[in-house]
Amino acid sequence: MTKQTKINTETATGVIEYFQLADLYLSDLNPRQEVSEDGIVLLAQSLVTCGLIQNLAGLRDESGKVGIVAGGRRLRALQIAALERTELGLVPVRMAPNAQTAQEWANAENTARTELDPVDEVRAYGKMAANNTPVAHISRAFGVTEAHVRKRLALAGLPVAVLDALKAGEISLGIAKAMTISKDEGDILKVLEEARGNRWFDERQVKRHLSPIAVDGDNRMAKFVGEDAYKGAGGTVTQDLFENEVLFNNPDILEGLFAQKLDDEATALQEAKGWAWVMTTEDSQPYWYEVQREHGFARVYKVEGVLTEEQQARNDELETLNNETDLSDSDAAEFAALEAIVEGAYTTEQKQLSGVMVYVKHNGEIATIQGLVKKDDQAVAIDAGVLTASAHEDSGTTTAAPKAEFSQKFVADMQAVRLAAVQTAMLEKPEFVLDLLGFALSPAAGDYNGILGLRFAPERNAPEVDDSFTLSSRIGGALTEEEETAHDELGNHFNGTLNAKFAEYRKTGKKSRNAQITQSFARSLQTQNPEFMAEIETEVGADIRSIWTPTATNCFKRLNGAQLDALYMGFLDLKADSAIFKAFVNFKKGVKVETMHQLFYDPEYQKLRNVTPEQQARIDAWVPDCL
Repeated sequence: MTKQTKINTETATGVIEYFQLADLYLSDLNPRQEVSEDGIVLLAQSLVTCGLIQNLAGLRDESGKVGIVAGGRRLRALQIAALERTELGLVPVRMAPNAQTAQEWANAENTARTELDPVDEVRAYGKMAANNTPVAHISRAFGVTEAHVRKRLALAGLPVAVLDALKAGEISLGIAKAMTISKDEGDILKVLEEARGNRWFDERQVKRHLSPIAVDGDNRMAKFVGEDAYKGAGGTVTQDLFENEVLFNNPDILEGLFAQKLDDEATALQEAKGWAWVMTTEDSQPYWYEVQREHGFARVYKVEGVLTEEQQARNDELETLNNETDLSDSDAAEFAALEAIVEGAYTTEQKQLSGVMVYVKHNGEIATIQGLVKKDDQAVAIDAGVLTASAHEDSGTTTAAPKAEFSQKFVADMQAVRLAAVQTAMLEKPEFVLDLLGFALSPAAGDYNGILGLRFAPERNAPEVDDSFTLSSRIGGALTEEEETAHDELGNHFNGTLNAKFAEYRKTGKKSRNAQITQSFARSLQTQNPEFMAEIETEVGADIRSIWTPTATNCFKRLNGAQLDALYMGFLDLKADSAIFKAFVNFKKGVKVETMHQLFYDPEYQKLRNVTPEQQARIDAWVPDCL
């Protein structure tokens, strides 16, 4: 609050006189000579609605007219408002006895102006609403939006004790806002007692106390069922004006509608597509390996189409173009048509022996896992040539692999990055390397397992695009000058016959031996078996981000627009209807790529987006989910 100029009380007792607007003008003593025209219009609307609440102050000049020294904005607004309410043309003015007092009044009003306290504003709006003043009139009177008035009126409906606590600073405005989701005064007052002076009590706890069973409108069940269908079945909702969200108060109704609609959608899909059977799951993201383990399913995939040479060339051209910029509508349609050919379709024979699992994703949209073959049908499917017999007892294989979500080159690069990360971590795990060596060379691993490339000086392991990628010199990276010197000295140290060299080498001891073995065999690791690689990765504590960081060049330009959208939303915890996310979605792909690069590397951009420590941790740890 700005410090108020002290006024001489002996000279501040000017009398109130009434003047016609024509006899008033803006005094040169008034410090507010220029004001916003829009603000004057809003103030005029307020005066029409509420009348003049605060008098003007002025000084009479030699001609008998009055120069307004305090209330210049009101004077300008009155000149407009009086055209609609003629009684406003007679204006009360507190008269200053002399120019010095007038100057003090002018300075005091100008420097002491403060924002209206939120609680005072809430109570003012509440009084006007109690007198049946429409929201639109309150909005014009105070120069605020109607949405702002409605939110303040929601607060005005809270118990008096809540507003008193807010005024006294015992609770935050956010706590008070959260209380508006309930109409039960007793419950609200109980929460108020818990919240008073408790700095750990936040808005979420308020909502959990006041509406413990309510389902958020962002919940996938609410999105899938829809508010209209839910209300039609007798469900009630609570509108949270401040969070712009709806709470579904009857989860039992919502759950019943969700299950029924999911069954209906599954039945419709079966009839439309001709699958042998269909099933549903409440899981929002079922993984194939979990489904397979639980139900014993095998799986068939779409039979891929074959592109002509011309089509393949055009498909490669469009894929490259899509990685660099946004495709035009016609190019995008052509690319989608070519991709659809490659993706292929399920045959009638496949559908007659397989089915579909239907589920609802986190965003409320229907999704499926298709081509599932039950255990009892797998032998028949194999005999029919639909399913290929598996070398394993617990699963089936298919005649065609599913369409990859990521380009093969990008997957290959990420495999190289992960392999290098595992190799790097293995450098510190010599005993594990020796265990792995023993296993790879034993009959237990089979005649040929491909775990280790047992050859001298294997090729340097690096991704094709090696931007922001660092490979240790111990597994093929560039040597420093000191390392090159040490390497040469080591080679020159052992002279003579092979037997003599070996004898000399043995004198270096087990530590040196183990380091050499570890280095060589860590560099030799080459398996890409998903399950085995995951176990190795966990065992040695490999960290891809310790040697590789995603950039515009090595990663983001190689993802599609939808993938970039999902990443940006997830990193910043954005909602789909947020202005920031909508703006990002509308960017050209090149701008999206650069923005993602800034999010990872530019502290100023991170500050602009208010990146929290938790969000930064996710950014620092993220790697593409393509392995």
